[in-house]
Amino acid sequence: MAQDSVGLPSDFQFWMHKLSVWDQASTLETQQDTCLHLPQFQEFLRQLYEALKEMDSSAIIERFPTVGQLLAKTCWNPFILAYDESQKILIWCLCCLIKKDPQNSGESKLNSWTRGLLSHILSTFRFNIKEVDLFTQVLGYAPTDYYPGLLKNMVLSLVSELRQNHLNGFNTQRRMAPERVRSLSRVCVPLVTLPDFEPLVEALLTYHGHEPQEVLWPEFCDAVNEAFLLKKISLPASAILCLWLRHLPSLENTMLHLFEKLISSERNFLRRIECFMKDSLLPAAACHPAIFRVVDEMFRYALLETDGALEVLATIQVFTRCFVEALEKENKQLKFAFKTYFPYASPSLVMVLLQHPKDIPRGLWHQALKHISEMLKEVVEDQTHGSYGGPFESWFLFVHFGGWADMAAEQLLTSEAEAEAPEALLWLLAFSCGPGAGHQQRAQTMVEVKAVLRCLTKLLRSPALSARDLQAAAGEGGQGAPRPPACQQLIRRLVLSFLLRAPGGHAIAREVITLMAQTDAIMHEIIGFLDQTLYRWDHLCVEAPRSRKLARELLAELRGQA
Repeated sequence: MAQDSVGLPSDFQFWMHKLSVWDQASTLETQQDTCLHLPQFQEFLRQLYEALKEMDSSAIIERFPTVGQLLAKTCWNPFILAYDESQKILIWCLCCLIKKDPQNSGESKLNSWTRGLLSHILSTFRFNIKEVDLFTQVLGYAPTDYYPGLLKNMVLSLVSELRQNHLNGFNTQRRMAPERVRSLSRVCVPLVTLPDFEPLVEALLTYHGHEPQEVLWPEFCDAVNEAFLLKKISLPASAILCLWLRHLPSLENTMLHLFEKLISSERNFLRRIECFMKDSLLPAAACHPAIFRVVDEMFRYALLETDGALEVLATIQVFTRCFVEALEKENKQLKFAFKTYFPYASPSLVMVLLQHPKDIPRGLWHQALKHISEMLKEVVEDQTHGSYGGPFESWFLFVHFGGWADMAAEQLLTSEAEAEAPEALLWLLAFSCGPGAGHQQRAQTMVEVKAVLRCLTKLLRSPALSARDLQAAAGEGGQGAPRPPACQQLIRRLVLSFLLRAPGGHAIAREVITLMAQTDAIMHEIIGFLDQTLYRWDHLCVEAPRSRKLARELLAELRGQA
């Protein structure tokens, strides 16, 4: 389709032909073709209106001599009138044809003819049957009262008939035939956004027959899902769950819509991502293992395609947090074993990772982290546990619960952790860098991190901190062999945690960040870290007023610069 009025003449002829075909025959094939083209035709009408509103009626007739025929055919097509905003746009187009001060009989006739079409559109539900009008008058109903009531009763009758399938089981005498259900779903394609039809749409989505194949028309499922994504329809979560379970493309499109929303909204706060996530209904729907597995696989592919992008990692962690909350709320008595959600993971490891740190006394956090590290290490480095997948599967599982890695980094900066020789926490951080590193590379990362921690511990006891000293301790700008990017990223996280925690770090935080953020990528990484820290502190109810204030101020300043 053309994107502006330049291509309208060619589009005009195409739609004129289509309307003629649809008008000449009312068969299942023409109805299906009409429904298939409704979105494109609505967009054509919108472009036509944009062109018409800039011209007077004479110029319109000169440029589009058959515009009257096209609009008249459109006025008598019930599928078009029922679809989304087509009726409203059609009225706008017709209003463009009316001349306020007609100069001759031709213009007066055009005005009269146009007003006739407008009158027809505005009384679409009038049947013009005298017997019906007399009957409603005897009952005391005006047509404006009777016809909407008739529509409502028709919808309720169909809903009741669909739900009889649940009540009567295999009693085929009172069950709606599958062919009729399929036909009904096809008829509803252009009607799904109309409020009066919402009960029928819901009943179709929740309809469960005993047919071996799906009976709902695929275009119906597509139309409902699109209306849901664009907030043009309000359906209960149970109906949306049924839609995604019976029509995989709808679930996939919902995930793609979520990704597009996150990408188009530059540098989202995690709180905003959480709002997007909950609003999408995906975490709640993922309580059903079939939904969870599809969503999780799409996250897996996104992670692989973006080479572990920080935004994708953060989104996975937010999704998992929302999913666990929904699971705890819905599954008071667990309906599905956790293995159905994470089939490639050790069940005992999943149970440990699912613990909320808030439920563990702060003094036992180090012990919990050590236990997680030992379990992961056993699965990753012990060949006897190959049944739980390779290093990637274990890393992908750990990514879901990435808050534990951030906690490990903070624990390593405390004197208590240093006194306990935290090899387990060092291994956990090294493993969190990525699944591609082998045993030797992880060991080297542990050595690098341990050396940096030793320097930071000394600086913590120093009476005066300087940005240059901190940069030297972190190895930034040094002459040694360059570290792998993932290792360097991990050390920057430790330095930032140090700045937020150390009393003397607050005064030099801005200077240190300026020295570190030599590229836009590092700046973006630092912004993400500060945002994740505040988000995690909120969920852990961490009381650190000065650190929170500094993190918020730095985040606002860096976002303004980025």
